[in-house]
Amino acid sequence: MATRRGFLAGLAALSVPRLGWADVGHPAWLTAGKVGEDYVLHGLAPSGESLFALPLPARGHAAAAHPTRAEAVAFARRPGVFALVIDCFTGAVRHRLTPPEGRQFNGHGAFSADGALLMTSEVVAEGSEGRIGLWETAGYTRIGEWASGGTGPHDMKRLADGRLVIANGGIQTDPQDRTPLNLETMRPNLTLLSSEGEMLDQAELPEDLHQNSIRHLALTGDGVAFALQWQGDPAEAVPLLGLWTPGAAPVLCDAAPEEMFTMQGYAGSIAANAGMVAISSPRGGAVMIFTAEGAPLVTHRRADVCGLAPRGDGFIASDGSGAVWQVNADGLTPLATEQVSWDNHMVPVA
Repeated sequence: MATRRGFLAGLAALSVPRLGWADVGHPAWLTAGKVGEDYVLHGLAPSGESLFALPLPARGHAAAAHPTRAEAVAFARRPGVFALVIDCFTGAVRHRLTPPEGRQFNGHGAFSADGALLMTSEVVAEGSEGRIGLWETAGYTRIGEWASGGTGPHDMKRLADGRLVIANGGIQTDPQDRTPLNLETMRPNLTLLSSEGEMLDQAELPEDLHQNSIRHLALTGDGVAFALQWQGDPAEAVPLLGLWTPGAAPVLCDAAPEEMFTMQGYAGSIAANAGMVAISSPRGGAVMIFTAEGAPLVTHRRADVCGLAPRGDGFIASDGSGAVWQVNADGLTPLATEQVSWDNHMVPVA
């Protein structure tokens, strides 16, 4: 009977019409923030203005937008134990995802192209070994997991053909307070999985940059651009942007030392668009723009800037004071301002 009831419940769920993104105003991006002591998830219009704000139980990090349904999965800041499936029309929490015992969510997730599968970045709490959790999305039931191919996976991106690129940051952390435990021996990597979870390729950084944690990804056609966070000597100027096409070695993108020092060893977000790649640093208060081949173009200054996504022929960015900006090689142009302290990421809605 339990199996029959579950089957019938699944049919019922599939028979109920689900609203699409057009029904909530065609948001272009999802982004988390804070208002006073309250945490929220916003949907932003192409103009940068907020279309809706949904409450979160704690600080959010990134979100995943369902490809067709007006449904967002908001992830806790790592290490976290909640991921909320939110109806963006009503604001109702449809499902609250909890990782298996001894696991923690690690801030990011991605849907399959048809929206039938959600993949979540996770770690085994003791040791930070990486996992990719698998959830069917009719009722958001966990159906399995894959090994991420490394320690401390964070961002992931699905390529057009269904393969999955994972940024394994390489850092083992204390499961309670995020204290790094292995900075001397950390080994970040980029891992490519098939749509069935089989490891297809993996790339590591040069030995002298093994403390450069690979954190965030942006799609660049047949590969990814990746943003780095330096865990080594702060007196060293190291690249914070790299490019990787599976089957080849990663390429690190250098810039003038003074520009790299401006970023303070921390690239918090990344986006690729219109033959350019941008990385941001809330610590350094800067956005650096490179060509698609990795040559530095320009650095723009803006305090506490972090969120980045493609927009038009450039980028959109958000900062901790509530401002939203259009960004291109010429500079930053204000788009909108909300009474929100924007958090790290702006996630495009399909």
